[in-house]
Amino acid sequence: MALIDGPRWGPAEPGPARQLVVLCHGLGADGHDLIDLAPLWGRTLPHAAFAAPDAPEECDMGPFGRQWFSVADRTPTRIAAGAAIARDALDAFLDAELARLGLPPDAYALMGFSQGAMTALHTGLRRAIAPRGILAFSGALVAPDRLAEATARPPILLVHGEDDEVVPVTRSRSAQAGLESAGFGVTALYCPRLGHGIDDAGLSAGALFLQRIFAGPAPAE
Repeated sequence: MALIDGPRWGPAEPGPARQLVVLCHGLGADGHDLIDLAPLWGRTLPHAAFAAPDAPEECDMGPFGRQWFSVADRTPTRIAAGAAIARDALDAFLDAELARLGLPPDAYALMGFSQGAMTALHTGLRRAIAPRGILAFSGALVAPDRLAEATARPPILLVHGEDDEVVPVTRSRSAQAGLESAGFGVTALYCPRLGHGIDDAGLSAGALFLQRIFAGPAPAE
């Protein structure tokens, strides 16, 4: 399997990286869609390296962009199978990037938007070594009936616009309920009058979450 790759940024301060934040874009986009978040969150984490890999597949629903998995068939079993394949690609990227930066295997966080949020949650909850945290914007929980597969229990931030016309806010509300019922620590922010995007409130919540998870101890496996 060929490694995925994409744009990188940071650290903002001189010297080697102390943390890694990986940003997973949405359907039909690529890594350039999210790497501009790095300078904003780099103010909070000046010693963090940011990477925004391009998803492994060409988007099959448009003339350009990438996808983590196809949504041409949206039955739960097909979506779960696609997310499992995307997990393999993201797992390999994370391992390679941590090694390239010379970082400990737990010195990373996963962030995703839309389909990238689904991929970040699906992958992060099944990593051999847990991420410090997962930030899921405008996403959903793939295969919510299979949370028993989780090998990692990192803190999770869910952010969603209440007027999202692409991925309904009910998907994050359902994810929150399922995760909390299974014993995961979840922080949720639902943004009034926000569609399928990220606003200043979400950016601020993300910055505070990143600051908190990297200041504290690593999550238990």
